[in-house]
Amino acid sequence: MTHFDHEKLDAYRVAVDFVGVAAQIIEGLPRGSAYVKDQLGRAALSITANTAEGAGEFKRKDKARFYRMAARSATECAAILDVCRKLGIAEESSLRQGRELLLRVVSMLTRLAKAHQKVKTATQKEDRRASPNEQ
Repeated sequence: MTHFDHEKLDAYRVAVDFVGVAAQIIEGLPRGSAYVKDQLGRAALSITANTAEGAGEFKRKDKARFYRMAARSATECAAILDVCRKLGIAEESSLRQGRELLLRVVSMLTRLAKAHQKVKTATQKEDRRASPNEQ
């Protein structure tokens, strides 16, 4: 079976796992917390979507940008889980499981973003060195 590039990334697979945990948390939230449900669902999906878009990009700068956006969405999810904990509206075990997945995915996405940014920076330095000689 052929795979998309994003399906080969551990960061993507962990992000999908988090979407499952987020769905469980959302399902258990009380009726009056629609704003929390909506925001958590959107942010969780954003992690997976931006990770997939980054993997599908060809330009290193764009890859790094999408991975950074995915990491920001993951930290947004972490903040939402903190709010759920503070309000006492979600099960502690689910919040803990979600936080563990988010810590993993943020770490992986940060490394991916930095790796693609570093290569770009090295290429820029080479371009600057070559430029005066070409003139």
